[in-house]
Amino acid sequence: MSGGPEPISTEGLRAVREELAQLRVERGEVAATLSGEEPVGDRADAADELQRASEVARLDRRIAELEERLREAERAGAPSTDVIGVGSTVTVRFADGEEEVVEISEVAEERELTLVTYDSPLGKALLGRHAGETVNYETPGGATSAEVLAVGGTA
Repeated sequence: MSGGPEPISTEGLRAVREELAQLRVERGEVAATLSGEEPVGDRADAADELQRASEVARLDRRIAELEERLREAERAGAPSTDVIGVGSTVTVRFADGEEEVVEISEVAEERELTLVTYDSPLGKALLGRHAGETVNYETPGGATSAEVLAVGGTA
């Protein structure tokens, strides 16, 4: 990505919010198992307590990352409707003539649109491009191309 605040796609936003909610629930469940008392019993109990504390710390780090991503997306605003970037909805015509609407995303999940991650071969080829341009990229089947027909905002 560009290094500055990046917009987030509709699906990316949904996925971040969903993961954040799940992690908060999981963190609460794990934290509730911590005794908070000094004497924890035998070594196995102490090791188990330490493992749960480490899990809470891991969850806290991931929660902080996701919260920062949401703040960054808010600062970045809506995706450009001129230049393709993360969050852009793009209509492309592939070399075989098939037209498809894709969304440049941070996550690889299938929903209503075909999601293309920004770091995939097609995603990398599309970033920074405009309507009317043709991009070339590699697939497992070899080199191919796609023409950018239109660039929209969010889905």
